[in-house]
Amino acid sequence: MNEHAEALRVLVVDDDPGVIAVLRDGLRLVGGYEVLIARDGAHGLESVFETAPDCIIVDVRMPGLNGYQFVRALRGDPATAQKPIIVLSALVQDRDELAGMLSGADAYLFKPIKMADLLQALQQAMNLTASERLKRSHLLTEEDRSLT
Repeated sequence: MNEHAEALRVLVVDDDPGVIAVLRDGLRLVGGYEVLIARDGAHGLESVFETAPDCIIVDVRMPGLNGYQFVRALRGDPATAQKPIIVLSALVQDRDELAGMLSGADAYLFKPIKMADLLQALQQAMNLTASERLKRSHLLTEEDRSLT
């Protein structure tokens, strides 16, 4: 990261205090990110519009609005449709990963996560262009159709 630039802001949306602490500390210390926290999907959506984070990490299983619904809500709004989003979940089945990617996530990672893997996924998500996001979405949709 550029020393002269402001720290990039990452919003972590998760209801597990232990996960929040690990991500907050790791992203700050290892990645140099400013970390914002929301403990559920509804507060996460509010925070996206109030704080304009550079990237979002979201859990799937949360009370109220789950991670898939959260991602779809952001992808459906032109103001946030291109926001980099990573799903970080304990749900590790292929169908869970496919559901996360079909909802519009840029990456679907499994808990527990190595900080180096998360930092790499953050960089990749933040470097995606709108056309790359759209192309990947079309490919996933076609793949999903061929499975049914």
